[in-house]
Amino acid sequence: MKNSLLMNFSVDKENVRILVKKEFAAPVVLVWRAWTDSTMLDQWWGPKPWRAKTKMMDFREGGYWHYAMMGPDGEVLWGRADYLSITVEKNFAGRDSFCDEEGTINMEYPQSQWNTDFSSTSDTTIVQIETTFDSLESLEKNLEMGFKEGFTGSMENLDRLLREQG
Repeated sequence: MKNSLLMNFSVDKENVRILVKKEFAAPVVLVWRAWTDSTMLDQWWGPKPWRAKTKMMDFREGGYWHYAMMGPDGEVLWGRADYLSITVEKNFAGRDSFCDEEGTINMEYPQSQWNTDFSSTSDTTIVQIETTFDSLESLEKNLEMGFKEGFTGSMENLDRLLREQG
């Protein structure tokens, strides 16, 4: 097993996107499941001490994941990921939004388009995420809200979970 796994996070303001490349010491089948199974997502999505709690997940093209981010002081923020395309163990793409408890999208917060690619090497899986925003203002608002810190924390949580599963 490799001692140091790749983690790159870059902001491309010219193309209004964030690019993340993360390597995991686990087979693609397990990493894919961690991203597409609500039971596993709830164990790693969100930076500690926050945690995710799925209200509903329908992982198929045209389906969506509706979840709450639960804060340590009782805060609840709702999110929704609408799945646009899926190629099993290779890629999924979708639209990510803030929403309310019923799943109604909150247009006052930034939305983004996610494209998530999975590839495997002999002993690792590489996940590449391209998150594109509707405007530079939306990208910057997302970063101000702590996206980099939160997403990096989530990747660390996923590393731990995959080690436990392996």
